[in-house]
Amino acid sequence: MTALDQATDAELAAKALGGEDRAFTQLMRRHKEGLYRFVRRYVGDADTAYEVVQEAFVAAWSNLGRYDRVRPFGTWIKTIALNKCRDRARREMVRRLVFGSRPDDEALLPEVPDGTPGAEAQLIAAQRRAALDRAIAALPAKLKEPLILTVFEEMPQQQAAEILGVTIKTIETRVYRARRALAASLGVAAESDPDAEG
Repeated sequence: MTALDQATDAELAAKALGGEDRAFTQLMRRHKEGLYRFVRRYVGDADTAYEVVQEAFVAAWSNLGRYDRVRPFGTWIKTIALNKCRDRARREMVRRLVFGSRPDDEALLPEVPDGTPGAEAQLIAAQRRAALDRAIAALPAKLKEPLILTVFEEMPQQQAAEILGVTIKTIETRVYRARRALAASLGVAAESDPDAEG
């Protein structure tokens, strides 16, 4: 185990600012998988998620001097990635307005089981995951963001509220509404939560 492996994120950020490129590489190694999962859920597409993660790390590298080392690096990089996701969504909306929508090429190709045992079950599971990813990606940003942060990233509501600049009650309400919207989109019954109404 190297000294970089044992360093905290704040120490790595300081070393990277001091010119040690390997320190930033270590930060990327630590956070890339979690960041990819976060972005993948937001955008609903693996290739786009990969591009957004790259954009987020480039922006983090460029703005490393702004990183407050008292706060967790993971939260900071997720905030950057969230902004990149929002930027991409705005660009996509403009593209659709200018050029119109095009059918999802991938959705047109049927997946065929390869005949191996469990292939059909794997196909069904993959289709369910893809349907969930599409349903999450289709949610409005104000519902999608707190859902991903608190449910999928298991971030405390207080931390999600700070990132999104809203109250904890707003987070609770939006997560409740997001779950209801997902349930309706996927055709499953949603759990009721009378406290979250409103």
